[in-house]
Amino acid sequence: MTSSSTDKLSLWSLTALVVGSMIGAGIFSLPATFGRATGGFGAIIAWCIAGGGMLMLAFVFQTLAQRKPDLDSGVFIYAKAGFGQYLGFASALGFWAGTCIGNVSYFVLIKSTLGAFFPIFGDGNTIPAVLVASVILWGFHILLLRGVKSAAAINTIATVAKILPIILFVVVLIFAFKGDMFALNFWGAPEVAAGAASAADLSHLNDYGYVGHAAAAIVPTTEPESLFSQVRSTMLVTVFVFLGIEGASVYSRYAKERKHVGIATVMGFIGVLCLLVMITMLSYGVMLRPDLAALRQPSMAGVLEAIVGRWGAIFISVGLIVSVLGAYLSWSLLAAEVLFSAAKSEIMPKVFATQNVNAVPSSAVWLTNITIQVFLILTLFSQYAFQLALELTSSLTLIPYLLVGAYGLKLALTGETYENDKADHKKDLIIAVVATFYSLLMIYAGGMKYLLLSAIIYGPGTVLYIMAKREQHAKLFTPAEMGLFVIVMVAAVVAIYNIATGVITI
Repeated sequence: MTSSSTDKLSLWSLTALVVGSMIGAGIFSLPATFGRATGGFGAIIAWCIAGGGMLMLAFVFQTLAQRKPDLDSGVFIYAKAGFGQYLGFASALGFWAGTCIGNVSYFVLIKSTLGAFFPIFGDGNTIPAVLVASVILWGFHILLLRGVKSAAAINTIATVAKILPIILFVVVLIFAFKGDMFALNFWGAPEVAAGAASAADLSHLNDYGYVGHAAAAIVPTTEPESLFSQVRSTMLVTVFVFLGIEGASVYSRYAKERKHVGIATVMGFIGVLCLLVMITMLSYGVMLRPDLAALRQPSMAGVLEAIVGRWGAIFISVGLIVSVLGAYLSWSLLAAEVLFSAAKSEIMPKVFATQNVNAVPSSAVWLTNITIQVFLILTLFSQYAFQLALELTSSLTLIPYLLVGAYGLKLALTGETYENDKADHKKDLIIAVVATFYSLLMIYAGGMKYLLLSAIIYGPGTVLYIMAKREQHAKLFTPAEMGLFVIVMVAAVVAIYNIATGVITI
């Protein structure tokens, strides 16, 4: 698909795509999510690991955009160029499926937010919640079919609108911040080992209403969780809130200038990282960790309500709905674009390369929204629908991220594109090593459960790849690819068996 200069996206539009994609459901869940997992010190370590790793990945996207300008489809195209057709397909499938499930988490969180005011919606996974979410889903479907350019313009407006309540939240917390409260939460306190709390600590607990049984309840009788375990439990959450970092790369073919792709990626990442860290750390200074952990999602609403009253929860809830709908629009665009580009690259069935009169990959949009609808229905059978969607989205998307980092590493190791540019060679090699290692670390931190669940999508989903190759009358797999396919299918069977026997719960 070609675009005239008037249809090209500016640096700010590309940056808005990155920010709009990254700021969605996850940012509003941070206070409770981190409160359940760790204290202030563990949060600092988690954000250093996540921020450093994702920044290196952002730099890899920037480097590849400059060194491989002909690869203008983002994410999966790097896996295809570096490691062959099947891994290129797997990258596209994983990113697309992760995007679909991520969109489901958005709908669940919207309904959970409304559930605080209208109990009929519960935690976002009741029948009325799914029915209302379905209406919204197909309303956005009509909007998407009208064109990428108009949807991107709406996304830019939504991005500005949703950042405003987040900034107000940060400002209010800065003024409400209490140093002694933060000190209590820093080492995971007030969940400290019995006897470790000083008289001053207990005095502070009394100051904040933790007296008698309330104070005793927050001192655990068992050995506290190790710092490593605390940090590990936050890892998939940190991945989830950074998803969307590849937004400008996916839309690189729409950029007015190629260099804007890398600039937008890094600018968007740094801005969002600052917001994420401030929301997490400031929350430890206004509420005790057990209170943070007990908040329902979106927990930012509960934090602000505790400071300014009921209107704070309403204000954040409205901001969340705007944020999530804007992010949903961004992610739906990304999902359809990945299917379209993969079909143009002949690793998906050619039907997904078809466009309507508005130059929108309509078949890709239809499959994306039908898939989201199916997952929405499945949330009725999940006790923790939002958490499952969040962590499964992260796990699915980490495979494409790993392959991007590995392709950057491959270029640096082989010296390809560095023949006349030795100055950046060593720097790019270090960046690619860190990005690749970070992706592997996150996959490990996520655990076997989500790898197995991901295999249920990667394995059977290969039927799309088989269809594409049969359309082309081309060879399906190399011997190495066949071995990989068999491993994935075995993992998928194991996952289904474990779900059926209750070993894996969803």
